Amino acid sequence: MANKQKILIVDDDSNIAELISLYLTKECFEPMIVGDGESAVETFKTFQPDLVLLDLMLPGMDGYQVCREIRTLSSTPIIMLSAKGEVFDKVLGLELGADDYMEKPFDTKELVARVKAVLRRYKTTPAQPEAPAVQVKKAEYTDLVVNLTNYSVLYKGKVVDMPPKELELLYFLAASPNQVFTREQLLDQIWGYEYIGDTRTVDVHIKRLREKITDHAEWRISTVWGIGYKFEVR
Repeated sequence: MANKQKILIVDDDSNIAELISLYLTKECFEPMIVGDGESAVETFKTFQPDLVLLDLMLPGMDGYQVCREIRTLSSTPIIMLSAKGEVFDKVLGLELGADDYMEKPFDTKELVARVKAVLRRYKTTPAQPEAPAVQVKKAEYTDLVVNLTNYSVLYKGKVVDMPPKELELLYFLAASPNQVFTREQLLDQIWGYEYIGDTRTVDVHIKRLREKITDHAEWRISTVWGIGYKFEVR
């Protein structure tokens, strides 16, 4: 047998609260009544209701504040109940996170129908799709991690500061180990067509990289004479 759905009734008018509780019990819900705002927040945490029926005019903490507090804890549906019928009051309640608003006096059967409708909507609302995972562009070797996603280089456990183009050049080479690239190819990939012909740009950046990232027993930035460079993995 399925567990009964729990409804927290927050109303300082015990006659109204008991009447609502009676109707909800007949419809196979499990109601609980509290008469003030502070108790409502504490009971919400322990009772963990499926829906809250919340009167606005409460002693101490009013219904608006109770709604704010619940919304910091949960997205559980809230139906506000109030003798206030002004548009401002309804809008404020809905903006604070209420799912529905009923004016007093109300028909108890209509209230139960609205409870069921809100619970149906809440239950059938499709979960928000998870944000697509960011594809991390990273080249990892012993003592070297080149992360293009967050533009960081970790060498022998320490962060190495690099200008963007140096880092992009290092990543491009390290991401294709042992592949030889001409200076023209590197210019095209890292700097764009406007630098074609100025191969000194590549040589200068390679020199700077070698000053910061020295040869390792397992890898190094190698010069292929007459052609260009490669990230050599031994």
